[in-house]
Formats: sequence, C-alpha cells, structure tokens
Amino acid sequence: MQLRPLGRSPLAIAPLAFGGNVFGWSVDEKRSFELLDAFVDAGFNLIDTADAYSAWVPGNRGGESETIIGNWLKASGKRDKVVIATKVAKWAEQPGLSPVNIQQAVEGSLRRLKVECIDLYQAHEDDASVPLAETLGAFGRLIEQGKVRAIGASNYTAGRFAEALEASAEHGLPRYETLQPEYNLMERAGYERELEPLIRREQIGVISYYALASGFLSGKYRSEADLAKSRARGGAVRKYLDPRGLGVLDALDRVAASHQATPVQIALAWLIARPGLTAPIASATSVAQLHELLGAVKLALTPDEIALLDQASAEPA
Repeated sequence: MQLRPLGRSPLAIAPLAFGGNVFGWSVDEKRSFELLDAFVDAGFNLIDTADAYSAWVPGNRGGESETIIGNWLKASGKRDKVVIATKVAKWAEQPGLSPVNIQQAVEGSLRRLKVECIDLYQAHEDDASVPLAETLGAFGRLIEQGKVRAIGASNYTAGRFAEALEASAEHGLPRYETLQPEYNLMERAGYERELEPLIRREQIGVISYYALASGFLSGKYRSEADLAKSRARGGAVRKYLDPRGLGVLDALDRVAASHQATPVQIALAWLIARPGLTAPIASATSVAQLHELLGAVKLALTPDEIALLDQASAEPA
C-alpha cells in the first residue's frame, strides 16, 4: 500500500481512513473489534475518533469510541500498525481550546485509548474565545511532553486556519499539519474555493469527512419514498434529491459500470484522486461494507471519468 504523508509531520497514512464515530453507537465492541482487525489486516492504518464520540447516543456520555479503540489496541497488540487520531473541543464535558482544557482532555483520551502518545491530536472546532497562540502553545507542550506527535484542526474556515499558521510561524510554535473539512461530490464549494488553495500551498494533509454525503452517494436514496429506508439518514439526504443530486448519481452509475464497481467506491475514488487530499474518512458497520469501501483504493479513474463527475457535481457559482 502506497502511504501518503500527512502534511510535513512524520506521519504517513493509507489513502482511506476509518471513522470511529460508529464505535459505541451503531456497532458494539465485538463488531468494532472485527472491523478494526479487518481494516488493519488489509493494510490501512488511520483510525479517526474524538473524545465526544458518541455522546449523542441515549445512555452514552462521550468517550465510548476511544474506550473501544483502546480495548482493541490492548487486545490486538496492533498499536505499531495504526495511526491514532482523536480530537478535543466539542465534547460538552470538556469544551473549547483553552490550555487548561487541552491538558485535561488529552489525559482522558490517553487513558481511554490506553496509549502513551496520540499520533494526531486535532482541534475539533475553532474556539475564537482563546487566542490562537495560547491554543497552539498548549498543543506544543503536549508534543514536548511526548503525549502527542502532530496536531491538526477540523471545521476551521480558511481565514482562521491561515491565521493559525501565521501564529505558529510568528511564535515558533508547532503548526496544524492536517485539516479535516467536510468534502464530497455534493459539498464541494466550501472546500475548493478557499481551503484547497491554502492547504496545497502550505502542504497541509487533508482527511475529509462526510465522504459519502450522509449516505446519499451510495445511490440508495433516489426518491422521497427511499428516504424511509433509514430513519437516521433520511432527513440528511433529502436536500440532495434535486436535478443536480440525481445527475451526480447518474454519473456515478455510469463510471461504476465501466469499472464493475459500486457508486460508493467511485465516490471515494474521486476523493482519493483529488490532488492535495490525503485520505477521505469513511465508516462501516459490517465487515462486508468495509471491504466495499476499501475496494475504492484499487480503482484508477480516467481523466474523462473525473471530468464527468466534476461536471455533474459542479455547484452553481
């Protein structure tokens, strides 16, 4: 498997990441172990989670995903085969990016993950109430303490991410080496117009989320009647049921047919082929579904196929 560098950090990852938001939510610990084993045994290595996962589930409080991953690491002995990425700032029990909260939050994540060092520690969202230099200084101390190897950010605007890079350079602090934005065939403009030029210029690693547009790009939802197939996803994909969305599904079908692949695999292959994008994040709830996702890395889309998908998914100016 050809690994890709994560920014200028010492980390390198396979071109598809596993989203740990499902652990402790739609899959239990036993199934989580099966998924993680299958993912790593296939040669992939980045597992992305957060301290807040999965606090939204009735009966959960947060930290469940990290706990399951930690239990798997201990049971499997595969720590040296994975890159563990987690996040701080969005969990209601430990919100924000103050130095005190970052120091406290990382201790909890380390304990739940059962590791001595987190490979990639990310700001889950911006916190404008704290000066960027203070936040970056706190992350820098974690690196000095050997508790974190590299840092990244999620859900930052291009302006704020650029300010963070400037603050790092001005104060001699570690910089965000990765960005985690929403990006897929249905949601392009927010990333491409402002974030993409910045990350390519600054050599930032990109691990994008919502790679399949909440499941819409699977092709399972093509009419209002189809929305009933999933109580959880139906509402999220309704907004894509318009001429543009159906045109994207048609383009995915056409490209998938030429590769004997699925729309899911083509949607992921389009992301993997995007210059500057290190790896999309995708989740699975069964091993069969996981193998479908992993099949995307074997696909090589032609320039004409990429152009077809680009044209079908182009957003109004």
